[in-house]
Amino acid sequence: MANSSGSAASLLGRILICMVFVFSGVSKLMAYSMMAGLAASKGLPMAHYAIGAAAALEILGGLSVVAGFKTKFAAWLLFLFLIPTTLLFHNFWTMQGMERMDNQSHFLKNLAIMGGLLILAANGAGGYSVDSSAAKA
Repeated sequence: MANSSGSAASLLGRILICMVFVFSGVSKLMAYSMMAGLAASKGLPMAHYAIGAAAALEILGGLSVVAGFKTKFAAWLLFLFLIPTTLLFHNFWTMQGMERMDNQSHFLKNLAIMGGLLILAANGAGGYSVDSSAAKA
């Protein structure tokens, strides 16, 4: 099987995996007070600051991975960010009924995204990336 690291598939994969981060970060900024209130209700200390930091990390980290700029570092940051986020906000094991089913789905989705981020952290951006262009220069 041929190596496809230079193909457009790597770029498309980075775009798809990071859409959730960019949109989530922008959504946090657009509904800042509501998100800070939700985070505070979950016991997150300094929720207003934490939501701002989370939005910045999601947007900047997501765009970094999409561009393929410092991809391995950005993928690790997003992976590490998802650990407490997933445990705190999608703790389905404390819920019942539809709320449990919805949060279990989000929990599993986050695990899948974390898997993709680990692949990026291990292998880099592949083709059509700033990292790839810089390595050739």
